[in-house]
Amino acid sequence: MFDILYQDQHIVAINKPAGMLVHRSWLDKHETLFVMQKLRDQIDQYVFPIHRLDKPTSGVLLFALTREIAHLLCQQFNQNQVTKTYLAIVRGYVDGVGEIDYALKPKWDKIANKFSRQDKKIQRAITIYKTLQKVEMPYAVKHYTTSRYTLLRLIPKTGRKHQIRRHLKHIFHPIIGDTQYGDLHQNRAFAQNIGVHRLMLHAESLTFLHPYTQQKITLNASLDENWKSVMEKLQWQMP
Repeated sequence: MFDILYQDQHIVAINKPAGMLVHRSWLDKHETLFVMQKLRDQIDQYVFPIHRLDKPTSGVLLFALTREIAHLLCQQFNQNQVTKTYLAIVRGYVDGVGEIDYALKPKWDKIANKFSRQDKKIQRAITIYKTLQKVEMPYAVKHYTTSRYTLLRLIPKTGRKHQIRRHLKHIFHPIIGDTQYGDLHQNRAFAQNIGVHRLMLHAESLTFLHPYTQQKITLNASLDENWKSVMEKLQWQMP
């Protein structure tokens, strides 16, 4: 059963567990369980996805319960009227508050985007980050005897595919556990010493305008047991 963060006759939001696809995908043909299907069965009602989270990412995920509401919510997302915050554990020390303003070329996949144009223009992408906690641990990686980690809070101001993951790779602080954009040596050392094998990225909160009541709603998703275990082993306070 999903942890339902909010539900009324128009929308429903859950705390998505890591490791689940939002909907069926050609990229994971072997998968048989999807968030949309399971949530539909749980609330006995069809749901319309408004945005997406990558399979390994946990956190706030919003659905509409009618096509009309879905259209209105999607407009908010497309017009960058929604505020999202994420938590991520990255390689190395990151200090203070900063902005990553780095344009990204749309990701193209030969299977998922088979019928899409491959010559799409580079799009501006902006991510704000804030350092929450840092630590150095005695985990040897290659010729280093220790490993440094930083807990970041991130606010994407645009919504490009894999934006946060690609931006953190761009500044040489990839997310721990990122098998596509990360540091494989650091990922291996982290998993061996911490015992957690996953992308350390969590959709912490989502703020939007309810399309029916016009009230501002902020939804917060708590950290799962994997995250809590990591926070304890790194001796960090819960954010």
